[in-house]
Amino acid sequence: MGYRGLIEDNQKYFNRLLVLIDAAVIAISYVLGWFIRFRSGIFRHSFESVPVPVYMTALSVIIPVMIILYSAFNLYTANRMKGRRNEIAGIFAANVVSYLVFLVVLFLFHQDDWSRSMIALFFVFNVILDILARLAIWASLKKMWKSGLNQRNVLLVGYSRAAEEYIDRVLLNPQWGFNIRGILDDKVQAGTTYKGIKVLGRIDNLMVILPENHLDEITITLSLTEYYRLEKIVALCEKSGVHTKFIPDYNNIIPTKPYTEDVLGLPVINIRYVPLSNAFPAATKRLMDIVGSILAIAISSPVMLVFAVLIKATSKGPVLFKQERVGLHNRPFMMYKFRSMVVQDLKTEDETWTVRNDPRVTGIGRVMRKTSIDELPQLFNILKGDMSLVGPRPERPFFVEKFQEEIPRYMIKHQVRPGLTGWAQIHGYRGDTSIRKRIDYDLYYIENWTLGLDVKILFLTIFRGFVNKNAY
Repeated sequence: MGYRGLIEDNQKYFNRLLVLIDAAVIAISYVLGWFIRFRSGIFRHSFESVPVPVYMTALSVIIPVMIILYSAFNLYTANRMKGRRNEIAGIFAANVVSYLVFLVVLFLFHQDDWSRSMIALFFVFNVILDILARLAIWASLKKMWKSGLNQRNVLLVGYSRAAEEYIDRVLLNPQWGFNIRGILDDKVQAGTTYKGIKVLGRIDNLMVILPENHLDEITITLSLTEYYRLEKIVALCEKSGVHTKFIPDYNNIIPTKPYTEDVLGLPVINIRYVPLSNAFPAATKRLMDIVGSILAIAISSPVMLVFAVLIKATSKGPVLFKQERVGLHNRPFMMYKFRSMVVQDLKTEDETWTVRNDPRVTGIGRVMRKTSIDELPQLFNILKGDMSLVGPRPERPFFVEKFQEEIPRYMIKHQVRPGLTGWAQIHGYRGDTSIRKRIDYDLYYIENWTLGLDVKILFLTIFRGFVNKNAY
């Protein structure tokens, strides 16, 4: 058996060990939840309406079902580059789904005697303990890979910008456990090195190197001008059975996260992945906006009423300020705010950027802008469908035309509804701050949207968004 087979066996045994660890954590969390609920004395009413053996026998079903769900959420997928954040998100999502399934099963089978608080405790403990277990495992693997154990030997085929960028990332992350053995290329002289990685020879040397069975992975990093050789190289690698990856050399052409779709067997590369262009995610987000805006209007209505009176009493002009903004698919809409400035002519309002200590801002307006209270009427924009709770902030047509010419990819932000708050805003990019940085954050949000990310942004807005040093 070659070195590659040894690593594959190690991964197989590691996955089995991971399943056993998860099963043990599930069992411990379940028993701990039961003990806290019925034996700790913390809860006033500790009467068990379901016999203890029934509670414990249920584990024989709960454990395999949760292991299957963990697998469905890719928690047993071998990926050294996956990272802790994605794994923690997967654990949390799998447990939320498991909790909901558990409650639905109890409801369908009319199991009203089961303690819902015990079930909730079980899942809280399970999330915490499983995350701690995974972090401990991840730390052990990181230490092992850094020390040179169980590393994957990688050969790059083609010297290009993609090859250099891949080498940069691997060298910066030794915890991934990748050992780049060298590069094969026809146009760069053998012996040339990049950050210690040497060009070993020509691409035809693959026919000599592959039979030796010392490689775990081949990464094709051909330059764009060499793509005519791709079919032959892939066929050669696949014939040897070595795991093969392809890193396209078009990062300067498509500087985003593309995705492929199947058109009757023809793979089509979409330049940009926008999850909210799909019907189900868009409908889910819209439902969240409707429910969230109604609740927020109900909760904030006393605050809005107080400030409406203060605005009217302290300065001349209307309470609400309406201004045209550019929204979804470049469509204009009228955005509502509490008026925080003195009344101005339309051209000044539309074409002047607000700056620190702006003399146009009223006393009450300064308080509202500092605390973002002036934005509350946009909840009605959200209810109408012009805006969303979370998304890129909308801009005035004058500035949209200006930034469209000055900032690459600026108009992509209009592929989703604009938001009351956003990924850029919780990172401090609001007011008179870098538009380019703001767009980078907006693009990250657009391409990586999940319902969980929206919840995270809304939560962080409470601490970072409402009161902000750049809000003036």
